[in-house]
Amino acid sequence: MLDVYEKYDAPVVATMQVEGKAISRFGALDVDEVEDGVYRVKDMVEKPLPADAPSNLAIIGRYILTPDIFDEITNTTPGAIGEIQITDAMRALLRKRAFYAVRFEGTRYDAGDKLGFLIATVEFGLKHKDLEPEFRQYLKSLKSI
Repeated sequence: MLDVYEKYDAPVVATMQVEGKAISRFGALDVDEVEDGVYRVKDMVEKPLPADAPSNLAIIGRYILTPDIFDEITNTTPGAIGEIQITDAMRALLRKRAFYAVRFEGTRYDAGDKLGFLIATVEFGLKHKDLEPEFRQYLKSLKSI
């Protein structure tokens, strides 16, 4: 992401493909690919209905933003649930300057989702050299449902 920020001198978000109705849990991007895994953002929509999503590319909560985002946040009104959404502020900034997205490579954990949080906890627990043996033994001791 930093390489893209430095190359284009513009804000950058991380993106990944999500399938089906899962897109409604994310901001979705309308993009043009400018190089492998790098996209120029044309539009973004916060938590669209699957039928209204411009693509299956989701904004995954990793940003490199420029200071001008703060003016946009200040001018962004709360949405339907009374919260100011960063996607709405970024969309306003997008009308004034270029914005890019980079396809995320690797494993992403959604700790904002209850199941995602549990999955991340288990996987990191199993990777922790001091905890792994006892934690693995504990997991094996659980009775199947």
